[in-house]
Amino acid sequence: MHYDQSWMGYGIVGGLQAGAISVLAGLLLFGLFHWLGRRHGWSYGPQIGWSFLLATLLTVSGDLWDLFYFNYARLQSLQLLKAKLAQVHDPDGIGTRVLCGLLGVTLGIYIGWVVGSRRRGDGHGSD
Repeated sequence: MHYDQSWMGYGIVGGLQAGAISVLAGLLLFGLFHWLGRRHGWSYGPQIGWSFLLATLLTVSGDLWDLFYFNYARLQSLQLLKAKLAQVHDPDGIGTRVLCGLLGVTLGIYIGWVVGSRRRGDGHGSD
């Protein structure tokens, strides 16, 4: 899903901003699923999996879809391509935003896992 990216920078700056949003989303969602998992006896696998899936859907899916669409869709005319590209913020930096977003989700979940396993006192978080 696309969120408002009009305020974001271009190129690597926009990628870093998208990555920061993804870190925060991954961290918050892992915190939520870690809390739910402790209450219901889940291992870390479902907690990490659901956190990654939802954080990716919320923060990266719009740019990921555009990246896929522009590479594989059959655009029948130059005018249609121009119209579709006009709807995308910084089409040149879309790959950078996707990469930084996916790395950001991963980093946010990792930080949440480290903090959650230290608070619980089980060392490396193995259940």
